[in-house]
This record gives sequence, C-alpha cells and structure tokens, in this order.
Amino acid sequence: MKKQNKLKIINDPIYGFITIPSELIFDIIEHPYFQRLRRISQMGLSHLVYPGAQHTRFQHALGCLHLMQKAINTLKFKGVDISKTEEESTLIAILLHDIGHGPFSHALENSLIEGLSHETLSVKFMEKLNEEFHGKLDLAIKIFKGSYKKTFLNQLISSQLDIDRLDYLKRDSFYTGVAEGNINSDRLIAMLNVKDNQLLIEEKGAYSVEKFLLARRLMYWQVYLHKAGLGAELILIKILKRAKDLISTDQNLCSNKTLNYFLQHNITKDFFDEHIMKDFAKLDDYDIVMAIKEWQSHPDKVLSTLCKMVINRKLFKVKLKKKDIKPSKIEDLKLKIKEKYHLTDEEVNYFIFKGSTSNQAYNYDYQRIMILYKNGKIKEVSEISDQLNLKTLAKPVVKYYLCYPKDIH
Repeated sequence: MKKQNKLKIINDPIYGFITIPSELIFDIIEHPYFQRLRRISQMGLSHLVYPGAQHTRFQHALGCLHLMQKAINTLKFKGVDISKTEEESTLIAILLHDIGHGPFSHALENSLIEGLSHETLSVKFMEKLNEEFHGKLDLAIKIFKGSYKKTFLNQLISSQLDIDRLDYLKRDSFYTGVAEGNINSDRLIAMLNVKDNQLLIEEKGAYSVEKFLLARRLMYWQVYLHKAGLGAELILIKILKRAKDLISTDQNLCSNKTLNYFLQHNITKDFFDEHIMKDFAKLDDYDIVMAIKEWQSHPDKVLSTLCKMVINRKLFKVKLKKKDIKPSKIEDLKLKIKEKYHLTDEEVNYFIFKGSTSNQAYNYDYQRIMILYKNGKIKEVSEISDQLNLKTLAKPVVKYYLCYPKDIH
C-alpha cells in the first residue's frame, strides 16, 4: 500500500498556507474527536448578529497551530532552548486546547454537563487520545496543565497574551467584520522573549500590547457580549432547560439518541466517566439545531415558542443597564407577559429573565504581561503605558441584562 503523505498544507483565509509539521499532529487532526470541531461553532449564535461569523473551533485550532509554530521559531531564533520534543508537544497542546468544547461552544457550557469547564474536558479528551497514541501526548498534557518545568511553554497556551487570544481576536474580527479586533499578531509574536523561565514582551512591542488589550475590550462589548447575541444564547439555554423539564415528566421529545441521553440525565462532574465522554464526543451543533427545528411543532407552548424564536430570529428584547434591575420592574413585566401569553407562574420564567455580564480586558491578579527592556530590566505593562490608562482596562465593567418579549411594553 502506498504510504499517505501526512505533511499537508492547509489554506487559511487569515494566514494563507498553514503547514502540518509532523505525522503525529496529522494523525491527531484526523481523529474523530478533533474532526468534531468542524461542527462546533467558534462564536455560538453570534451569526444571528454578524452573518459572517460562521467559522468553527476547527479553524481556530489550526490557526493557533500556525501561530504557535511562528512563536516557537521566534523564541528559538533568540536563543531560547526548546527541544524538538518540546516543540511538537507544545504544538499538540495548543491544537487540542479547545477540544473539550461542546455544541455552540461557551453558550451551552453548563447546560449538558454541570460543573465541568471546557478546559477540564479538554484534558480528559487529551488523556483519552494519549491512550490511543501510546503515551505520545504525555509531555503535551504536562505543558497544557502547567506542570512542566518550562513555564513559558504553558504561558504560550494560557496567559493574558497567549496564542489562543492572538488567533481568536484576529479570526473573529475577520469573520464578523468588526475591524476593532484586528490585532497585529505577527508583531506581537516577533516581540516575544523568555527570561527566568517567564514569557515576556520586548520593549518595542509595548504599544502593540496596548492595542491588543484595547481590541479585546472592544471585541467583548461589540461582539462577544452583544446584547442580541447574548439574548439568543440565553434562549438556547432556556430551550434545553425546558426540554429537560418535559422529559422529566415523561413527555416525549424527538431528538437523536445521544442528545436524548444528556436531556434525560442530570450529568455532573462527579458522574462523568469514559462512557459519557464517548457520548459527549458525538454531540455537535447539528444535533441541537435538528432538535430545535423539530421541537418548533411540539405541543408544549413554551418549548415550541422558544424554538421558533431561535430558528426565525424573533428574539427577546435585551436591555443592558449599569445597575441591577429592580424586582418591582420584573414583577410588573411578568404580569403583562402572563396575561398576554396565558402562562402559568412557572412558565413565565422562560420568557423573562435577568443576570449580569462583565468585561475585563486585563487582570492584575493573573499572570501579568511583563515588558523586557534592553538593559534586562522587567516591568509590568501598565507601569510604562503612556498611551492608554491600562488601569481602566483592568477594571471589570459589570452590566446587568433583562430579557423579555419585544411586544411587551
């Protein structure tokens, strides 16, 4: 049999040609666990706001692989000691950093499995893949978990200026058309360095860091926390909750076997095992969309109405406020909604709900971004900022939301 060429080249709309650097990485990409990411949207239901935002976790992971190759080459060029094994393992770690995401990414993170973050699930998937690849992912898992001696390799994967953020800001900016998020990832990567086992940015890259942090703040308010997108994802969460409630009362819901299992069982981190993981690996956006399309005609008024809202983009009104919404305001709206839609006290909670969301571009309490001067001195980025007040970007901005039908006044 002719041996397959595994050193492939992939054409990406952001970076051009992306090379797959090793046969092991090719085999990981070919694995069904990774191929599932083709069917997981990168930005949940943001395409209901920005029609171009149809890209997937698969594309993002490959973009991260590409940028990590650049970052490692930059550091090696500057004399940082990174062995071939460490290089390949770091590439594997960034490639798999999002493999634990479920349908619609962050939107349904706790709706199908309670108490397990996608990062934790990613580790579980890596460990399972490691079994199948006979221990070849041992070092990649250590690097991903931050337990390897070379701390800077983990910082490339997870920090306040990591490869993950460099790709998703640039990629999401491209696909949404929101130009404010278009960071100069090449410049930031070119300014990377390592000192005392810590990842640093050279002095000449300080302004690029400021631009990166500002872009992150703007992308969160304009895209990730856009009120229409936020409202759509909250409806999606309510749909699955209603489906679970109906199934718990022995009502019949049409969905595929795998999704049905997660709707029938209250799965928490304490009961997550290998069998559940195999089922979770079968789930993707398509399962949810197919179920929602089917449930539009379900006799339950709440479920069918919510499903029609998502499918036809007839979404709730979403109000964002600087202060929490007064209980009296909510009670007044509840009465109007109950009367108009003929709902019970329990049912009305599916049509009006509140919560809060926050935006913090820079966190002083988590792996601060450090700037390396030519004389060897190191300073935290906000100490040298003269273009922007980074202390403002580091302050969490909390907004409170209220969602309810648009025809209620």
